[in-house]
Amino acid sequence: MTVASVPQREPLILGCRLAPLGFAPRAYFGHFPMMTAVPPPPFPRLPDPRTLPPNLLLHFLGDSRCRTPQPPTPAPPPPPPAPPGTCNPRAAPKKRRKKKVRPSPAGQLPSRYHQYQQHRPSLEGGGSPSRAQGSPIPAPAAAAPQGPSPGARAEEPSSAATPGSLMSGSAAASPAQPTRKEVVEVLTVMRPGEELAEESGHAVSELELLKRRAAECIDEAAERLGALSQEIWSEPELAYQEYRAHGALTRFFEQESSAASPWAVQPHYKLDTAFRAEWESPAAGSRSAAPLHLGFLCEYDALPGIGHACGHNLIAEVGAAAALGLKGALESPPSCPPVKITVLGTPAEEDGGGKIDLIEAGAFKNLDVVFMAHPSQENAAYLPDVAEHDVTVKYYGKASHAAAYPWEGVNALDAAVLAYNNLSVLRQQMKPSWRVHGIIKHGGVKPNIIPSYSELIYYLRTPSVKELPILTKKAEDCFKAAALATGCTVELKGAGHDYYNVLPNKSLWKAYVENGKKLGIEFISGDSVSNDSSGSTDFGNVTFVVPGIHPYFYIGSDALNHTEQYTAAAGSQEAQFYTLRTAKALAMTALDVVFKPGLLEKVREDFRLSLQEEEFLNTTDQNQDLSTTCESR
Repeated sequence: MTVASVPQREPLILGCRLAPLGFAPRAYFGHFPMMTAVPPPPFPRLPDPRTLPPNLLLHFLGDSRCRTPQPPTPAPPPPPPAPPGTCNPRAAPKKRRKKKVRPSPAGQLPSRYHQYQQHRPSLEGGGSPSRAQGSPIPAPAAAAPQGPSPGARAEEPSSAATPGSLMSGSAAASPAQPTRKEVVEVLTVMRPGEELAEESGHAVSELELLKRRAAECIDEAAERLGALSQEIWSEPELAYQEYRAHGALTRFFEQESSAASPWAVQPHYKLDTAFRAEWESPAAGSRSAAPLHLGFLCEYDALPGIGHACGHNLIAEVGAAAALGLKGALESPPSCPPVKITVLGTPAEEDGGGKIDLIEAGAFKNLDVVFMAHPSQENAAYLPDVAEHDVTVKYYGKASHAAAYPWEGVNALDAAVLAYNNLSVLRQQMKPSWRVHGIIKHGGVKPNIIPSYSELIYYLRTPSVKELPILTKKAEDCFKAAALATGCTVELKGAGHDYYNVLPNKSLWKAYVENGKKLGIEFISGDSVSNDSSGSTDFGNVTFVVPGIHPYFYIGSDALNHTEQYTAAAGSQEAQFYTLRTAKALAMTALDVVFKPGLLEKVREDFRLSLQEEEFLNTTDQNQDLSTTCESR
């Protein structure tokens, strides 16, 4: 008896697949191992699948699209010769339509499809965009056109000019984004309102080129901006004590200055830890009209115990980056209108209201629009930050032995507990949008002593500053009732400043959302914005003085603000991409305010309407003063 077995290194393949190749399936299948009385025929050895041609290997693997190799089809007979005196015309080659590729938006990483299109010549056997060192570089067919000399009027492009004739060298035929040199050369020969036609057939306006330049400037400074943010994050400081952060920011703007285009930095501006950095476009000093004045705000104070759990190090980075991007874009075009950029370092947002101190000191005088952005868990052009009033409540009683003669004492802790409960009962009659929350900061020193002193701290919030006095009056009545019931005396002390709600400005929202979407930012829906609750910020007071925008941006983490997890997220490398992307959107929105006709007037009109809704403009004189101020800028 002979046992036929399959060699161990050979694959088992279905017999039906081997039949066309001349192999017998009976030697491989049936009962295994196969027992025969007659010695089997010589065992054919299968070839190694790795050495098979692709079509044969796919045939073995069961690909129905591959068929068994067939003998080659004989070539068709040649056509009969043409009669004498006639020509045999060749068929015209079929044209291949070139697919139009829309360039990826500025500030975004190119998609794989765009990467393929950019490297398509090298993949199809042509030259590679990134030429190796030492390879010959073909000379350009024509010299690059030079921009007109200062004072000379640019000539009209001829009708025979190609769409890329405004670009220098061979850059017009490249599908990649224009480089800094190309943008500057284009802007020197373009007048405001002219458009550049790309190879894809889509016109690129001068404004879009400026936005690309702003994004490039931010990318060029990304490493320095990340180092600035990390320096602030690694050494958190509380309100009005941000000396290291103040020094880091002032040094940053001093180092970003150049002899031709410096920042004028004023450290310790109005407050010990505030600063001011200013830059004016070349046209600002040569014209008699007041320049358009745009402001960018930086925050950099931390929370006690948990550091930068609100991401104020990123707020400082966003403000600095957006200002750098706008400045870099406005340095290029000779026809730029007069613009002044101011960066304000505003301390003590978490406690005290540094922006309100600066408003009272006149720091926001003559500003036309202000910009800043705040880290969050989502991207939103606006969230309803509410008005806030802080109050400290102190009760004074009389100490006594709690066991021997408690009737001689007046319990201040009882007054604090009653006040806490009074406010809890009041919640049933409060509007759903009102917020009241507080703590008992001091409640006594020892159980066997009747407490003679207690202290509470409460935050009262309403969606509008109009409603804040109503809620404040109800809360104060609760505090006073507790004092009356226990025989204590009460002292109510409000904070130095009330925080106002952030006024909406729909024109700025719309421009910011349009620019953000170009960069790939996905914003939450309008329903989410209206139903989302938020905190309070002293930027709300700024929006009652000057039009502004305060968007929120995602930083790559779902952690909640004011937690240890958010502290870690604010200092992570992942947050840098989202922070700089937001800075680009702010800079692009500022360029819209500068160059888009009518946008600034729409922003001012939204500002007036918001003030009227808040009943902040109560007299005709105030309206006239505001109108005169806006028209003079």
